[in-house]
Amino acid sequence: MRPSAVLLAVALAAVLAPGAGLPVGRQGPRNKLLLVSFDGFRWDYDQDVETPNLDAMALDGVKARYMTPAFVTMTSPCHFTLVTGKYIENHGVVHNMFYNTTSKVKLPYHATLGIQRWWDNGSVPIWITAQRQGLRTGSFFYPGGNVTYQGTAVTLSRKEGVLHNYKNETEWRANIDTVMRWFTEEGLDLVTLYFGEPDSTGHRYGPDSQQRRDMVKQVDRTVGYLRDGIRRSGLEGGLNLIVTSDHGMTTVNKKAGDLVEFHKFPNFTFKDIEFELLDYGPNGMLLPKEGRLEAVYQALKDAHPRLHVYKKESFPESFHYANNPRVTPLVMYSDPGYVIHGRLNVQFNNGEHGFDNQHMDMKTIFRAMGPSFRKGLEVEPFESVHVYELLCRLLGIVPEANDGALSTLLPMLMPEAGSTPSPTPHAGTSGVPGTLSTRVTSSGERPGPALPPLTAGVLLAALLLAKAA
Repeated sequence: MRPSAVLLAVALAAVLAPGAGLPVGRQGPRNKLLLVSFDGFRWDYDQDVETPNLDAMALDGVKARYMTPAFVTMTSPCHFTLVTGKYIENHGVVHNMFYNTTSKVKLPYHATLGIQRWWDNGSVPIWITAQRQGLRTGSFFYPGGNVTYQGTAVTLSRKEGVLHNYKNETEWRANIDTVMRWFTEEGLDLVTLYFGEPDSTGHRYGPDSQQRRDMVKQVDRTVGYLRDGIRRSGLEGGLNLIVTSDHGMTTVNKKAGDLVEFHKFPNFTFKDIEFELLDYGPNGMLLPKEGRLEAVYQALKDAHPRLHVYKKESFPESFHYANNPRVTPLVMYSDPGYVIHGRLNVQFNNGEHGFDNQHMDMKTIFRAMGPSFRKGLEVEPFESVHVYELLCRLLGIVPEANDGALSTLLPMLMPEAGSTPSPTPHAGTSGVPGTLSTRVTSSGERPGPALPPLTAGVLLAALLLAKAA
């Protein structure tokens, strides 16, 4: 074999080596990505408070009028939709609480964060997908980021404690500093960062309170500190930033004369119930005892005008919620402002979420900026299920099967970021894997999917090797 052929053979071996090359659809330097969630930030919280940093972020990037979260509008389910691109019935994290209808075990939110089998039930979040394609990822307090998926853990992660003080602004800044070091010193490509406010304050004082307004000001200051941190770390030209949330918040009618109280329903008895999950905002699940399903349903379906009770198979399909084995035979929700009281009245929050995701108070925010995003663009509302495909495109990775559509958010991106062709097999709303997605050219034509760089490189090297041999 001639020397040139030897060199080509070496090149071919390098191309074929495990881990060689970049993830499909990405060539050249890769921008990093930071996804930040401020829990319970309602879409209009910036309208009665001065938010100069969020306003500046919108001018420097993209702002959605609002984002519609998945139903059920709870913290863990909605956050998992953002990182899987799946409706809640398809990713299986159907509640903030771990529960088992056989053992009757129910665990609170913080304990559930560490229950691996609750999260790892078939869906793979973006951290794991990115790591499988050669990237390094981090989760800082983000729900679902502290367990393993199919035996793999996030590269770096932090989990909040059960007594964690959500509103400590000094700690918020320290957490941001840590995330900046993760990018610059640990070489992470993706980090998801979570803050538990203004959700906690909204629950305690209500969304119309001065305390909530003050907390929104703190959130805005934190966005300013975050952007300063990105500049100080030298990441401004190579990091895309998304600031969003999981759901909104509405005022609870605590003194209404028509509270939803199961213990006062005349034709209902808890003696017919094998398992119950009530007293968690406006949502409820019931497992009737054997042979009592129809009797319990008939007792509840018209028990209260503010309560909507369904057999699982009849739950509105538009919610994309009930078609999951973890959801009990009877599932229900109440009207905005009304929570569900079970055996006793134990819910005393002034603000609550978990309501119908079409209710405006459940809508939330979306802001994005960085080298891949257009500037000064306001987009129409969209569903949070589409965010995952956008995240994968920004990272240059191939998504898992999901319910989102890249085309929904692609107009947010600069032409060079939005037009990179990459195979993106995903499931649409039908749950059936789709075909390879392709970019739309300036002439409106749709070219066929390009060969992945690795495949093209192998074919070219093989051709040259054959000629040189």
